Amino acid sequence: MKSFPKSFLWGAATSSHQIEGGTHNQWSVWELENAKAKAAQADYHYSEYPMWHAMKAEAKSPVNYVSGKLADHYNRYEEDFELLQKMNMNAYRFSIEWSRIEPKEGSWNAEAIAHYKDYIASLKRRGIEPILTLLHFSLPVWFMEKGGFEHRSNVKHFVRFAERAVAELGKGVKYVITINEPEVYAGESYLYQNWPPARSNKYTFWRVLDNQLYAHKKVYGVLKQMNSRMRIGIAKNSVYFYPGDTAWLSRVSATVMQWAQDDYTLRRVVKQTDFLGLNYYQSSRVFGYRVHNAENIPSSDVDWTITPGDIEYVLQRWHRKYNKPIMITENGVADAADVYRQAWIKETIVALQRAQNDGIQLLGYLHWSLLDNFEWAYGKWPRFGLASIDYSNGVRSLRPSAKWFGGVLKKLRNL
Repeated sequence: MKSFPKSFLWGAATSSHQIEGGTHNQWSVWELENAKAKAAQADYHYSEYPMWHAMKAEAKSPVNYVSGKLADHYNRYEEDFELLQKMNMNAYRFSIEWSRIEPKEGSWNAEAIAHYKDYIASLKRRGIEPILTLLHFSLPVWFMEKGGFEHRSNVKHFVRFAERAVAELGKGVKYVITINEPEVYAGESYLYQNWPPARSNKYTFWRVLDNQLYAHKKVYGVLKQMNSRMRIGIAKNSVYFYPGDTAWLSRVSATVMQWAQDDYTLRRVVKQTDFLGLNYYQSSRVFGYRVHNAENIPSSDVDWTITPGDIEYVLQRWHRKYNKPIMITENGVADAADVYRQAWIKETIVALQRAQNDGIQLLGYLHWSLLDNFEWAYGKWPRFGLASIDYSNGVRSLRPSAKWFGGVLKKLRNL
């Protein structure tokens, strides 16, 4: 198999609200309003999950659903960057918190801007490529009070933020991701009622999704005018759907599900991207018109199928349809006991090698996540981190799989 090029980016990914602690945005407000209800509903939602016995007490506590201090990454980022170095990584994806930089409409926080400047400079000093995400689900309260992405007229606020943020922070930043998983945000917030503002309306869902895609295109144009050499992409979640038998209905259903999963979004923005960011966590087997996964496939702590090798098929499909460079911007497994993570990473690397052999241009691999984090509606109990966090004292510890991964990266990068 071909070796990975020297320029290949090996790293980890995070988002601001999930690890920084002390944020004030639409999520932090909603958490306080709904923590007790989420805890009371935990039995109903999670009792059939494979690790329910281990996480039951945490999931049934309201504290689990309030982000609070979390890993305190905002103040301890230098310590966390040392973990990247210990694992021989040369890249790191992070998001900047819009609500910190523009806490009130048109009011810019110089202290927050200075913080993120120091943050990026620290990565550069360590030889770690910063991959900046402008929007990762968390929004300022004032923006949501205007209706957020429900209204096309509000897109200008995000474009203005993106322009100011890149003007202030973009020196030395080569890769920028505009929006993380716009279809996931629209669906969880405006269809399934799992995220704030927890409303269900199909028309509003499509409008919020379309307005985010419109926002991406507007930001792409603005940032390209500022710096034509900057490489700008969008991060898109993909589940790989495959037919479980040869029946006509199964094959057609899998095809339609895959189109809805990927193509409605990507075909709208692909011309305004320099690369595609792939977030991959699982695949789904289709029988007839329903998903029915095999019982012998293990599941992660959040009951997602553990099928890391299937990322190869997503890469092949995206390459065939869109012919753009691809960066794996998220990929990982919720695994508090660290039983599956090493095998997950190993199978993923093999799949990436195969994709590369097929001529697919891969820019890098960013594992989700560097740290245990606040996993949105699940709260704190899912553990995705290469490094575990003791939330009682903030102590970080690299899991055995992370130490193994660091050794593998040393060989892959020929250090």
